[in-house]
Amino acid sequence: MPKSFDRIVISETELAPFICLPNQAGRAHALLHQQQGAWELLRNGYNSLQRVRTRTFKFDGFQIKVQFNPGRITSTSAKVDPHSIRERKCFLCPDNLPPAQRGIACDGEYILLCNPFPIFPEHFTISSTRHVPQRIISSFGTFLGFARDLGDLYTVFYNGPKCGASAPDHLHFQAGNRAFVPLDAEYEAIRKKQSATLIETDSVRAYAVSGCLRHFIAVESANPASLQWVFEELYAILQANGAGDEEPMLNILSFYQKGGWRVLFFPRARHRPGFYFMEGDDQLLISPAAVELAGVCTTPREQDFEKVTRDHIVQMFEEVCVTQSDFCELTGRLAERLAKLLAVKPIATE
Repeated sequence: MPKSFDRIVISETELAPFICLPNQAGRAHALLHQQQGAWELLRNGYNSLQRVRTRTFKFDGFQIKVQFNPGRITSTSAKVDPHSIRERKCFLCPDNLPPAQRGIACDGEYILLCNPFPIFPEHFTISSTRHVPQRIISSFGTFLGFARDLGDLYTVFYNGPKCGASAPDHLHFQAGNRAFVPLDAEYEAIRKKQSATLIETDSVRAYAVSGCLRHFIAVESANPASLQWVFEELYAILQANGAGDEEPMLNILSFYQKGGWRVLFFPRARHRPGFYFMEGDDQLLISPAAVELAGVCTTPREQDFEKVTRDHIVQMFEEVCVTQSDFCELTGRLAERLAKLLAVKPIATE
């Protein structure tokens, strides 16, 4: 454990005046309020949210919001190539956190921190205390635990190292207000209209969802072992498709409520759309990650906010998401694999 860990972890006494719920979600909410009073950078970040502007583009059965959020310039323009990563200090390592930043110890090896450059009205980073690469394969169960513990107030999400993570060298998750992203409210209607069932048992249901600009796999279960089972099969297929030793390109969101989890997996084809790399008036600084895939696109420059069009949104999703044909192949293989394994070992999802 880093030497600075004890200094960073906030005491229950300091949180007590701000507690709204007697659980981890309530403690996260309390941390944000305590930190807004004690940490100037965070306070300035949340003050900047008051100046955020939003445009809404409506499609058939869903909407995509574009948010002008100048506070997100650091994340949106982050250089994540290996050379740039080596040249900077890791801003998630406990020893490098600002002196005023405090957090909540989680699961023994993580710390929940307030994000000083928020998208959500309440935005958190859940960071490993160890400097280990951003990889989900061995930490998916932990991710589900955080979604459960924070589910009364927040959605938890994961950005792969080449899918929007601004710290691909340090394992972390994020959390933000439930129902802030449009997909949370739209999900049931989209699933009923646009999905194909991959597997359905007493323990787990999995669907392939497309036709809403994005393609994703939705898995619903009250059993974390069932979710882990489906995730591992999906990951293995994606890995076999050419990722090699690298993590497959993937964004994940988890919504938890009494009755279980809903986990959405977004397989990716590219990190950023072509217009991100253009020059002059043709450039748009939108770098899609899990929040964008859930329906809120952030841009830190006002000129981009003003000129983005419906066609830009369609182009972005077409370029960064897997194609319809690749998605059909992927989900077909996943359905076949799950069915075979379930036939061989019916207790696999119990």
